[in-house]
Amino acid sequence: MLESELFSLLERTADAAFTVTSDGEIRSWNAAAVQLFGHTADAVIGERIDVVLGARDALGTAALAGGADASTRHWSATSGGIANFDLEVGTKSGDRIRINVSTIVFDDTRQGHRLFVRLARDVTEHRRREALLGRMIGVAREVISLDGDDAELAPVEPLSDQERRILTLFAHGKNSAAVARELRISPQTLRNHLHRINRKLRTHTRLEAVTHARLRGLID
Repeated sequence: MLESELFSLLERTADAAFTVTSDGEIRSWNAAAVQLFGHTADAVIGERIDVVLGARDALGTAALAGGADASTRHWSATSGGIANFDLEVGTKSGDRIRINVSTIVFDDTRQGHRLFVRLARDVTEHRRREALLGRMIGVAREVISLDGDDAELAPVEPLSDQERRILTLFAHGKNSAAVARELRISPQTLRNHLHRINRKLRTHTRLEAVTHARLRGLID
């Protein structure tokens, strides 16, 4: 595949996609990247990616450039490729967002060089909900330890496999529409499940049910 063909293909992906050289020079920037980061392609082509997005990893080093250092830092022995990673970056408007990044290494044999294709999606809200849920679980554990009575938290009835799946999906940040779609059930069926879950766990809301289920080890 030629470099121009690669860039054309990336224009058709819903993810924000850009390619960089080993030293981080931006070579392509698709429409979804414009929408997510605010920078136009004309403004960033030829610039350094970590300068444009203000991206640095936990060690303060460049995080989105290619090259051996960036590749080995996120290398996955399990998949045999560069693992996905989260990163905080800046947008043109000055906002800081959290993105999850996938990487494809593209070797252009005709040109004799290597490009790093980065596919990014905004996970700011998802990570915020995960952090909030984690804090709520921590507070709940403190309350339980002070009370010293776990018996009141035991479910009246065991949860079914489907009910566990529902709570697990909510715990991972899915909304009701996404849960119903993934499990191929109607919104009304999902509401019926939630009603039974709350009855079994002696809870009153979806968030309370998820927190209770995690505390008791009923879901991962």
